[in-house]
Amino acid sequence: MKMMKVMAACAAAAVMTFGFAACGSSAQAETAGTISMTEVQKETAESTTADEPETKPETASAAETASPESKEETKSTAPAAAAHSDTLIAYFSATGTTKGVAERIAAVTGGDLYEILAAEPYTADDLNYSDRSSRSTAEQNDKNARPAIGSADISLEGYKTVYLGFPIWWGEEPRILDTFVEKYSFEGITVIPFCTSGGSGIGRSGPNMQALAGNGTWLEGKRFSGNVSEEELKSWTEGLK
Repeated sequence: MKMMKVMAACAAAAVMTFGFAACGSSAQAETAGTISMTEVQKETAESTTADEPETKPETASAAETASPESKEETKSTAPAAAAHSDTLIAYFSATGTTKGVAERIAAVTGGDLYEILAAEPYTADDLNYSDRSSRSTAEQNDKNARPAIGSADISLEGYKTVYLGFPIWWGEEPRILDTFVEKYSFEGITVIPFCTSGGSGIGRSGPNMQALAGNGTWLEGKRFSGNVSEEELKSWTEGLK
């Protein structure tokens, strides 16, 4: 009987020892599994980081993220395009006389100025009316002559009235005025010719240009001396209304 108790105790001890060993093996296996997953996660994270762009995506601008109300406010406060008068004083002046009159008309009407410049400026010899072979004489003798304009193009959009100034050459408008009126449309615009001369009247300059333009409402033109006053010009322009 004593021997049987001893053997039973040894068997119980053996079972406990095996149990502890099994638990120890299971714990080690779980630990090993945890380490293995951690390493995989670490490698995956490092691999993902290496494939990412070096720079971060650009963030949306303030204008893109603004509310519709904010965008509308930004749009409404943007600077508007510069407005111009509804009156234009376009002129050609070879010696400066017509230019002075044009500037005075602009002063009394509040209109915009535009100088019609010749691409090839006229010299004193070109303007020598005593020379039958001078440039200006040759041009005036040729109804089809169209001297090129050298000044930048202008838009007539928004203009209701155009004063058109020039000197009188051999009783008519210089041919460069013909170039100008053929180049632009005067549809819906009132055109008022004016000229300067030493004594010659405006003659048929107005009707000539009206025929070449083909549109616009053309009023009868007027001749002025180079020293005409602003008061006289103001009285004239106001009388046209």
